[in-house]
Amino acid sequence: MRPHLTAPLFDWSALEDSPSLQTVRCLLDLFPDDALLEALRQARGRGRNDYPVHVLWGVVLLTALLRHPTTEACLGELRRNRDLRELIGIESEDKVPKPWNVSRFEELLGSGPHPALVREMFGALVERLGQAVPDLGARTAGDATALKARTAATPAARTRDEAAGLPAPAKGRKEYKDDEGKVVKVVEWFGYKLHLLVDVVHEVVLAYWITDTKAGDGETLPHLVEEAQARLPEGRMKNLAYDKAADSEAVHEMLHQADIVPLIENRRLWKEEGERPLPGLEGQVTNLVHDEAGAVYCYDTESPEPVRHAMAYIGHEKSRGTLKYRCPARHQGWSCPSEAVCNQGLAYGKTVRIKQELDLRRFPAIPRATQQFERLYKGRTAVERVNARLKVFWGADDGNMRGARRFHARVGAVLLVHLGLATLLASAPRTGGVLGKLHLGAVQRALRAASS
Repeated sequence: MRPHLTAPLFDWSALEDSPSLQTVRCLLDLFPDDALLEALRQARGRGRNDYPVHVLWGVVLLTALLRHPTTEACLGELRRNRDLRELIGIESEDKVPKPWNVSRFEELLGSGPHPALVREMFGALVERLGQAVPDLGARTAGDATALKARTAATPAARTRDEAAGLPAPAKGRKEYKDDEGKVVKVVEWFGYKLHLLVDVVHEVVLAYWITDTKAGDGETLPHLVEEAQARLPEGRMKNLAYDKAADSEAVHEMLHQADIVPLIENRRLWKEEGERPLPGLEGQVTNLVHDEAGAVYCYDTESPEPVRHAMAYIGHEKSRGTLKYRCPARHQGWSCPSEAVCNQGLAYGKTVRIKQELDLRRFPAIPRATQQFERLYKGRTAVERVNARLKVFWGADDGNMRGARRFHARVGAVLLVHLGLATLLASAPRTGGVLGKLHLGAVQRALRAASS
């Protein structure tokens, strides 16, 4: 894994199709899993220890890292590859676990305190990256994706899944509608929803949450933001892009209090109305209106037919909590028949300040009808690429996992592998320059110092 000197910091194209033993060793050494392994040993008790927990944990990680479609395929490679066996502490071929040993271990890994410990490991890796990479988490985006799963094979196993407090896989359905509200596409699946908060620039997962298929995106987003903020340096998150599934007053209020600029598409709820009078000007005679997305317009009332013009957006006045708009004719330098009525001799022209607190959902710090919003909102596509890596590249969506406990254990391992490889990519020396010399930048040095 040798990214070029001019490649991005997280050069995902540099990932090896078949990870080398050195990459496997570095990844396994990277995880702070002492607390997890000790908890697993305590849960096992004093019974037989033919296959130690660190061996079974290594098998779960290798299945995702080496991109094996099944656990049996990973165990087969371990039986063939002595060097790989030794990396996870297997002494000989006959000490390789059986498939049912790994299945039972995954059930243990997905129950009790162990999922929380896996999340703590994930958080520790995010925190390490956040300290070393100055802009990690500044621009973020979120989304939810469908993951296929299967119910546990026996009623007893399903009962144990319920006792673990995990939702059972269920049928999910998502409808895609056009601007007129007509359903144009329907996606159905059986399993869960995976909610992600991702860094837009580096395509690194900052927080995740697994829910049943009925949980709404707006319900889980506050939890993801809280987790990411706890792991990143204070004040790091600047904006967050999300589709209209998160467009609610509660989400906008939460982001406003967290000082995070929302980049969220708005849901079309006005059935008949195309526009409404601008709030905050009640009792005044005004020609100012706004549409459902929060775009502000003025009407030229002096022409034979009223003409609507988009007001010129001047900027967000954070100290005042207002958005400032100016007469478009004065701002753009053209003549308007209503100039004398609106501007009343003012050289700068008519201005209006809209208090965001009147409607945080429609008047965010970056209005939707601006080029800046469009440019930043395009970063949401980073979530789709991350989803593709998790689901296709590392097999989180193969649909073969039975039972809630095993499913949660496997997805947690996949996300750990994702973040571990991101750390290796960021800390890898860069090739290039004279005679292909290796270079270590400030980020690489910081990550190596943190892991030593």
